[in-house]
Amino acid sequence: MLESANTRRPPFDREMVDIVDYVMKEAVDTPAAYRTAHYCLLDTLGCGLEALSYPACKKLMGPVVPGAEVLNGSRVPGTRFQLDPVQAAFNIGAMIRWLDFNDTWLAAEWGHPSDNLGGILAVADWLSRQAVAAGKAPLTMRQVMIAMIKAHEIQGCLALENAFNRVGLDHVLLVKVASTAVVAQLLGLNREEILNAVSLAWVDGQSLRTYRHAPNAGTRKSWAAGDATARAVRLALMAATGEMGYPSALTAPTWGFYDVSFNGKPFRFQRPYGAYVMENVLFKISFPAEFHAQTAVEAAMTLHRQMQAAGKTAADIARVSIRTHEACLRIIDKQGPLDNPADRDHCIQYMVAIPLLFGRLTAGDYEDRVAEDPRIDALRGKIHCHEDPAFTHDYHDPEKRSIANALTVEFADGSRLDEVAVEYPIGHARRREEGIPLLIEKFKINLARQFPARQQQRILEVSLDRQRLAQMPVNEYLDLWVI
Repeated sequence: MLESANTRRPPFDREMVDIVDYVMKEAVDTPAAYRTAHYCLLDTLGCGLEALSYPACKKLMGPVVPGAEVLNGSRVPGTRFQLDPVQAAFNIGAMIRWLDFNDTWLAAEWGHPSDNLGGILAVADWLSRQAVAAGKAPLTMRQVMIAMIKAHEIQGCLALENAFNRVGLDHVLLVKVASTAVVAQLLGLNREEILNAVSLAWVDGQSLRTYRHAPNAGTRKSWAAGDATARAVRLALMAATGEMGYPSALTAPTWGFYDVSFNGKPFRFQRPYGAYVMENVLFKISFPAEFHAQTAVEAAMTLHRQMQAAGKTAADIARVSIRTHEACLRIIDKQGPLDNPADRDHCIQYMVAIPLLFGRLTAGDYEDRVAEDPRIDALRGKIHCHEDPAFTHDYHDPEKRSIANALTVEFADGSRLDEVAVEYPIGHARRREEGIPLLIEKFKINLARQFPARQQQRILEVSLDRQRLAQMPVNEYLDLWVI
């Protein structure tokens, strides 16, 4: 005889309670985290501006129904759009993620915590404009940066020990969870309502990694995070209306996330929520390349200069060996045809071939007009990867968090160049002081892509002054970004 189901609702799962208690605490804004959040904000917005130069991204911008606008809605930086906060979150999230040039977090799971800025900025701007219209005080950019620190921490701490990729799920599910929590807090929801919202995010449908891997790699990987952060805003707004939650969304036998999607295993945690992730986040500064290849591209640029000095060209190369870490092999070690830019920027052989051939790697190098050069595929076929267990160990070491690659070039005449190894990319916390001036220069270049000189200067005057920026109302800051 079957046993009757227990209909008594359980308490909320501890994993969800810990997230909600963290977002409801007083701001976690240590000097290092707050300083890094400031630079992260600038870099993320700049990445979005560059993406607007690409028609495939720009066509996704705007309202769901052409021509629709929202009074006192959310601004989309670099455009004239003023949208409802859900669609604005999608717009902002898609543009900042489009070129794979925003910040990165690497652990058991990978991801880009600044993806959460789509929901954070859209909701903060919408709330600010609503407040001003009602004669109340708007939110400030400091509140945006604090929300960023918390979203980074939730996404990053969940990623430290839990490999969602190994069960076929995409890391944007962590964007949805983190964005839901911090957006619900910005909306002023109480503890029970935020718990309801977070449970809705876990019980929701989760994205598969299908679109990130051959033979299905495609442009959805560039807007999936925008979709996730927009969904988070939608779920938080539903919770604000009193929509109920699901307390054991993770742990319910048979029907919960763990049993359905995580092989029945509970999450593991390396540390409590604080500010660790923002303080140690990785910036993509030098190259628009999937982060596991950043050090490989840097090494290839060095080898290109050495080849020029030795009177060698890529045509002289017989073999390129890449000593790398396991995650790199699993994600971007790829042979065979590459059908589109999304395929190419997740192929380490392609990302190494371009600098060896041309001494550069830009976002434009993933486009068809460059990829049609037959020399690229010819060189790709000579590039081979193998794992160094020491590199894999240091990749997971919380005190190192290295992303090492080492390249050796051998020539057809039997000569070779000494191996070039790069352990930490310029955007790593261990190279932060070296990287920040370059990050600011990247931000200036991206502003110049979309705005006239006088508007660039107004944005820079505020953006580079951390204290002035922190005090600025969100709506006033985003008004500076109208094209």
